[in-house]
Amino acid sequence: MKISETSLAGAYVIQPELLTDERGFFARTFCRAEFARLDLDTQIEQCNISFNVKKGTLRGLHYQIAPHAETKIVRCTMGAMYDVVVDLRPGSPTLHQWIAVELNAHNRTMLYIPKGFAHGFQTLADNTEVLYQMSTPYVAEAARGILWDDPLLAVQWPLPSHTISEKDRTYPLLEARDTVR
Repeated sequence: MKISETSLAGAYVIQPELLTDERGFFARTFCRAEFARLDLDTQIEQCNISFNVKKGTLRGLHYQIAPHAETKIVRCTMGAMYDVVVDLRPGSPTLHQWIAVELNAHNRTMLYIPKGFAHGFQTLADNTEVLYQMSTPYVAEAARGILWDDPLLAVQWPLPSHTISEKDRTYPLLEARDTVR
């Protein structure tokens, strides 16, 4: 695996290194020892999938608060997506900044999202499936969100049409003082 830090300290892009032969390929997508060497969270407590029928579906921006804050490793297993993470860590030099990475079934790229970040994505193709590996189980009472089009963040979503849940459409605006606690 090739693990590269992004411009948001603590968030990483992970590229599997494919070992190919006449049968196809083999690649690691997680290695506790390699993650530990980079001081990344190595605990995986839950795995989830999200299937999205329509291109333009937008999910997020989601996070969980302490003590249930979660680290995520996200991969697109079918289709394509524009994956966004927002730094909400108190005192972070990149507080309220965001990055986006295209994840798709062809590039097999993954995004490591540490605790203290909000996460969301927009599908770039019909029938997009997303795999999440989570460091902590989902706890409904700890779930939070930020409005996907919050002007403070000004996330540049690639597609103008959106299929968004009512819950994601009604999250509050982030205020300059807001951080994950």
